[in-house]
Amino acid sequence: MILIVYATTEGQTRKVARFCADELAGMGEGVELLPAAEARAEDTDTRAYDALILAGSVHAGRYQSDLVDFARTHAGGLNTAGTLFLSVSLAAAGEDPDDWKGLEEGVARFTAKTGWTPGRVVHVAGAFRFSEYDFFKSWAMRWIAAQKDQEIDPHKDKEYTDWGALRAELRAWRDG
Repeated sequence: MILIVYATTEGQTRKVARFCADELAGMGEGVELLPAAEARAEDTDTRAYDALILAGSVHAGRYQSDLVDFARTHAGGLNTAGTLFLSVSLAAAGEDPDDWKGLEEGVARFTAKTGWTPGRVVHVAGAFRFSEYDFFKSWAMRWIAAQKDQEIDPHKDKEYTDWGALRAELRAWRDG
């Protein structure tokens, strides 16, 4: 049985987690999918699972507090299990070395803060979710897109997640 715990801000990480659950189920795995807030509230026993996936999105170099709290609370069990950490961000969609350095630094801060060292880390390209943004966030995200020479329509969501690559990473982790 594999437990997938995720935290999402606008919904792309939930979509990534659901995709992983569906893929693993299609491979014959038993899967439980829980938002981090619920997993923590239920006092989940991570030792009851054969493997665990944690997924969170990066915003300003930080992950959601519910995911941080879950990883910190369960670091002991996570560190003795087969684990995969899916770090979802728009920066992972590009090739800017500074962005990638920032992603690695964000994971390093996360592991230092939680005491959990993931068995494998995969950076997953996120999405512009204009349908979920308020006026100010929409404006900020349009500015970010302009800085990265990304053509976007602020009236439509734009997804960068490479589902085939994520499927391959998931299979490699499961088979590894």
